[in-house]
Amino acid sequence: MTLPNIRQTNLMMVLSVIGLMSYALYTQYYLFLEPCPLCMTQRFFYVLIALFALIALFHPTKYKLYSILALFSAFGGMATAGRQVWLQHLPPDQVPACGPSLGYMLETFPLSETLMTMIRGDGNCAEVVWSFIGFSMGEWSLICFTGYAVVFIWQLLRRRS
Repeated sequence: MTLPNIRQTNLMMVLSVIGLMSYALYTQYYLFLEPCPLCMTQRFFYVLIALFALIALFHPTKYKLYSILALFSAFGGMATAGRQVWLQHLPPDQVPACGPSLGYMLETFPLSETLMTMIRGDGNCAEVVWSFIGFSMGEWSLICFTGYAVVFIWQLLRRRS
């Protein structure tokens, strides 16, 4: 059995992010689960991973550069998903207060304050409203980002084929 080549791996990364983002949008618009600030930040990192993998797909001579950029995006996603998992496991009396919606923050607050709230998260991020086989969406996202990081580390260590 042969392993997928660099282009095939990048294509699989793009398609997997499309699948994850499709499910995220399905949960938002069909199941009416409103994403918290950390969820929105994680979506941003998923899009970056797909973007860098897509560019590498069409510009394979620089695949290591795009793998590094995608790896840093995966690390950013791991950090935000890890923060969400941490907030979800805090005792109820230590959970930060819930903040306003993202739309309200974008309309009212300066952009820098809105971005800091999205990165830090709030009490909305600690609420578990969806789970699958005992893991919350934040925990699944942490698993996915870790998988992406492993794949892009493998991309950096492998020989061009």
